Amino acid sequence: MVELAWADFLDIPILQWLQILPLLGGCAAYLLRERAVAVWVGRVTAGLELALAIRLYLLVDAGSAALQLSERMDVIGYHVAADGVSTLFVLLAALLFFLLSFYGLVQGLASAGRVTAAVLAAEGALMASLLTLNLAWFIASSAAELGLVAYLLGRWSTSTEENRALAMARFVQFQGFGLALLVAGAVILGWNHADVTEGQWSFDLLDLARTPPEGGYLSAAFFLLFYGLGIRTPIFPLHGWLPHVAHRGMVAVAPVLLLGVKVGVYGMVRFLLPLTPGAVAAWQGYVVAFAMAGVFYTAALAFLQTNLRRLLSFAVVSHTSLIVIGLFTLDASGLQGAVLLAVNFGLAATVMLFMVGFVFRRTRTTDLDRLGGLFDRIPFIAGSFLVGGLAIVGMPGTPGFDAAHLVLEASIHRFGALPTVATALGNVAAAGFLLWAFQRAFLGPASEGGPTTAVERTGLMEYFVGGVAVLVLLAAGFYLEPWFNLTEAALRALADRFVQV
Repeated sequence: MVELAWADFLDIPILQWLQILPLLGGCAAYLLRERAVAVWVGRVTAGLELALAIRLYLLVDAGSAALQLSERMDVIGYHVAADGVSTLFVLLAALLFFLLSFYGLVQGLASAGRVTAAVLAAEGALMASLLTLNLAWFIASSAAELGLVAYLLGRWSTSTEENRALAMARFVQFQGFGLALLVAGAVILGWNHADVTEGQWSFDLLDLARTPPEGGYLSAAFFLLFYGLGIRTPIFPLHGWLPHVAHRGMVAVAPVLLLGVKVGVYGMVRFLLPLTPGAVAAWQGYVVAFAMAGVFYTAALAFLQTNLRRLLSFAVVSHTSLIVIGLFTLDASGLQGAVLLAVNFGLAATVMLFMVGFVFRRTRTTDLDRLGGLFDRIPFIAGSFLVGGLAIVGMPGTPGFDAAHLVLEASIHRFGALPTVATALGNVAAAGFLLWAFQRAFLGPASEGGPTTAVERTGLMEYFVGGVAVLVLLAAGFYLEPWFNLTEAALRALADRFVQV
């Protein structure tokens, strides 16, 4: 792995500012408390963060697989850098947080200053996760972000006290266990490095990559990291926390923080695959078999749901299985398809969560039995929800179309036609339950005496939030070449690590 310092590019440490700026904005918003200006501080901060992310995109050499703009402080293990993959995830994160800064006011949340502060702090922690090359820092920043999400879930859940407690319990249990697994995996990798280097512990990606584990170290590190990241992603059968959080937690803010940026997928690309290549190749078939089963199992569960939020949670798990299949093809095309699918799913799921949030604001329910007849009153919200659903299933004109094609092509090459066709059929089933949900919630007849008979029209800020998200989604779908170019070199270099395995 080649590494280039930030000073080779420009005069300011841009990666450091990507992490610090949201924290400064969050502190300002918190000090302003309930004042309306706190919301605008959040918006300005999120806008500047998006500008920094775009600046990063313009600086990174997409044709190079090198880790660029490197910044280090060896005393504390601080080591950050960017390549095409991390830049793509940073862009996605910055865009979603910018939209969240507007969505929060649309929802009319109480304690706007504290919500804004928590969201901006979570953005800073997320940026640290996406930019660090130190596994210990990645785990610590992930824990900080999850802690902030738990705070949001605990303080601003839309459910009763009892249901909120259940959602919080499941979230803390699963995520706490996942973090413990990640810590154990990191300790094993650091221990192995110390064995090889005569007592010098390190959790830095470049150091660990030079001393790959062998034997028992290898399998243990792989399973601990994979299960820990799998809970965060989430993938079948490690998804048990998501339906509870989606149904009984916040409608959109916390779910977007958890699902919009696929940190678990990014962690697999950045740490799991490069650091345990032997175990990845050895267990590849088993992981893909579970992922293929997950496509069908969670799609079947989605058809049984009567609540729109729970249905979307199973849609996320079903389609995340397709991402895992792409990653474990260990093929350059499959890896690139999986990364682009992760970005597509994150943005599409965010669009759908925002629209469900707008529906909940009007009706105070997301039960499908009580919805219906909404299209006539809020056609823009209904249409945006449909676009997000079509993007998730990979319809032409969305980024998921070409990305899914790459995954399926690599799957045929690696695993054969039969399992690939079965996976594609599972994706078709997913299209069925999303369209079924759209029909019931927006096109079906309104329930007698239900809350949808007279709802307010779409507001200006809702047009802005939904419009920007949909435009970005469609623009990326019709013009995906820049994102292919951005990620190709880095992912081809990753795939080359498995040629000799």
